[in-house]
Amino acid sequence: MQSKEAEDLVRPLLWIGFDGRTPTDDARALIEAGVSGVILFARNIGTPTECRALIRELRACTRNRLLLSVDQEGGRVARLVEGFDQFPPLRALGALDIEAVRAIGSKLGAQVRDAGFDINLAPVLDVDSNPLNPVIGDRSFSRDARVVATLGAAMTLGLQEHVAACGKHFPGHGDTDKDSHFDLPRLAHARERLDAVELLPFRAAIAAGIECVMTTHVVFDAIDPGVPATMSARSIEGLLRGELRFDGVVVSDDLEMKAIADHFGVGAAAVKAVRAGVDALLVCHSAQRQQEAIESLAKAVVDGTLPIARVESARLRLQRLAHRRCAP
Repeated sequence: MQSKEAEDLVRPLLWIGFDGRTPTDDARALIEAGVSGVILFARNIGTPTECRALIRELRACTRNRLLLSVDQEGGRVARLVEGFDQFPPLRALGALDIEAVRAIGSKLGAQVRDAGFDINLAPVLDVDSNPLNPVIGDRSFSRDARVVATLGAAMTLGLQEHVAACGKHFPGHGDTDKDSHFDLPRLAHARERLDAVELLPFRAAIAAGIECVMTTHVVFDAIDPGVPATMSARSIEGLLRGELRFDGVVVSDDLEMKAIADHFGVGAAAVKAVRAGVDALLVCHSAQRQQEAIESLAKAVVDGTLPIARVESARLRLQRLAHRRCAP
C-alpha cells in the first residue's frame, strides 16, 4: 500500500479540534480529506444560533457524515454557556433517584442535540475516591461506586434519547492525585479493588447500552504495568472489549495532554492506541500534531506495524455510529 492510500485509510480515525469561532483552513482541509469527527470547546462556541451555524459550516466541508462532539457534563465542565441552560455538576445529582437523573440526562441530551451535536462526551463514570484528586472532584456523582454506577447508567439512558453518550475515563481516573493534562498518573491498586470500585460504573453503563467509552491516560499496574490505558491492549481489547463485552466506539482522551505528548509523542501514541483497540483519536488543538498522527498511522500501516484489519474495524464502528447518530 502506498503512503497516500494509507493516509486515506487512517484519516477517519481522527477527531480534531481547532481554535476560534470559524473553521481554520487546516481544519477545513482535514475535514474535506476525511477525518470523521470534530470536537468543539468553549473557544469555538457562542450563542445557540452561532453554534448551529458553525456546525452547519463544518458539515458543509464534506459529503461524508461528520460526527460532532462536545464536553457538556454540567457544572464547571460546560462548553455551551452563552444563551444555554446551565446544569449542575454531577455531584449535585448524587442524592437524586434514578428517574430524576434520567430526566436531567434527557434534558441535557436534548440541549446538546438542539445545538447541533451528535455526541456528548459524558457522563463522567469516575468514582471520586481520592479527596486530593485535582481534576475529578464534583464532576463525579459520588465517592460511592454503587451510586456512580446506578446514576451513571440513568444519565446514559437519558442522554441517549437524543445523542450518543460517552462514558469516561476508562478504567477510572477518580483515585489519582495527578491531573493527566499535566502528568502521567499511576494507580497501584490490586485488580480486586478495581473490580469493586473503578470498573463498577463502566459495567453498569455498558449494560445500559452506552455507545462510546473514553480511555484515560493513567497507568494501572494491575492491568498493564507502565502502559497508559489509552495505549494498552490489555486494558482495551482484553478488559473493555473482552471481559466487559463493550462493542461500541472507544475514544481516546486528547493525545495532546502532557501525560501522552510529553512521555510518548503524539504520533507514536496514536499508533499504539489504535493497535490497542482505540477507534477514534482526539487531537484537539494543533494542526501539526493532527497531521503527525495521520502520517504516523499511515507509516505503520505501510510497514505492517498497524494491521489493516484493525483500522478497518475502527472505521466500521465509526461508520455505524455516524449512521445512527449524525444529524441529516
